[in-house]
Amino acid sequence: MRRAIWWGVALLAILAAGFLALAPGIVERSMNKVEPTPAIEQRMGADIDPDALARELAKPTPEPVFADPIVDLHADTLLWSRDLLTLGTRGQVDLPRLQRGNVALQVFSSVTKTPRGQNYDSNGDDSDNITPLVIAQLQPVRTWGSLLNRSLWHATKLRRAARASNGELRLITSPRELDALLVARANTRPCPHHAAPDFPCVKPTGALLSIEGLNGLEGSLANLDRLYRSGFRMAGLTHFFDNEIAGSMHGRAKGGLTPFGRQVVARMEDRGMIVDVAHLSHAGIADVLKVARRPIVSSHGGVQATCRVNRNLTDDEVRGIARTGGVVGIGYWAGAVCSTDPKAIAKAIVHVRDVAGIDHVALGSDFDGAVTTAFDTAWVALVAEALRDAGLRQDELDKVMGGNAILVLRAGMQPLSPAAPAR
Repeated sequence: MRRAIWWGVALLAILAAGFLALAPGIVERSMNKVEPTPAIEQRMGADIDPDALARELAKPTPEPVFADPIVDLHADTLLWSRDLLTLGTRGQVDLPRLQRGNVALQVFSSVTKTPRGQNYDSNGDDSDNITPLVIAQLQPVRTWGSLLNRSLWHATKLRRAARASNGELRLITSPRELDALLVARANTRPCPHHAAPDFPCVKPTGALLSIEGLNGLEGSLANLDRLYRSGFRMAGLTHFFDNEIAGSMHGRAKGGLTPFGRQVVARMEDRGMIVDVAHLSHAGIADVLKVARRPIVSSHGGVQATCRVNRNLTDDEVRGIARTGGVVGIGYWAGAVCSTDPKAIAKAIVHVRDVAGIDHVALGSDFDGAVTTAFDTAWVALVAEALRDAGLRQDELDKVMGGNAILVLRAGMQPLSPAAPAR
């Protein structure tokens, strides 16, 4: 009888281990989907399965097709249990695919909490989808009940990946490091066929840390300083629910900045952390625009004029962001542009150009953010093609694909002089 009990316990342990090993991947495959349109499938010439992509990656690295540098202001890859340095069988971003897409800099966001029944209209803060995922992925126990520690763990994951990449992935925390990355990319030679392992022909890719909703500060600016010391250089104030900083576009009250929120914005600007208003309520965006002393960004989303969805920006908000010197990052999923077709992405980008000027629009994919897209980061040139088809000149393409974002990130990471005047 005792032996049967032990065999039962062992079987349960094996089943539990199998569940923990398989469940996170099953969940991600159901959420981060790549579903090419027929036209994109034809453009690619084959299904974008990992084996086909691996064969493509074995070929010489192509010259940039449209623009260099390319910058993406938002991806949630750190949320998932994947090796960032290995070509993935799921999801939308990893280093091999960033290299294939000639992406110079990827902003990686830390997601710490999302509500059950998540929607664009109204969510409370009394539930959390992320905790079961954290436990199933066997993250450190300190992250199970602490939103702050979840972000600190994401920073640790990215630093470890950068250290293990042999210089191919670089964590960017300052204007000097950003400029060094761009110089290194400019000085990298094209890869010949059958390059030797030590042949310096793979351009380094930059990685910058952001946070999607400062939900773990617990009323303490010291915790914001901890995040800064861990490498975070951008942060969205809210995500899918109202918090102690401000109201969310998708919260219940949808209020403006709280007194603590105003302190957070000021401290971020002083330290050199870019303020991201994606997901922030309309009242919150208005308040940030009143107090901002630095360029701000909306890292990922769309505009009401081309896709009337609650989370998207009005034309007045687009103009307000532009007045700070900031940029609007346009996403690739249906909630941002009402389609996954690159033509819809281009349409939103062109609208921002027409409303606020070509200097104030950028790319913000939301890859790996529980979204379905028509392509992954290896095929970001499809956006450039759509923009060219929409009539953008080469100098405009260079700005949209990365030049605008580089300028804002470089300026925003520079600590602010205490004597700088308020707006």
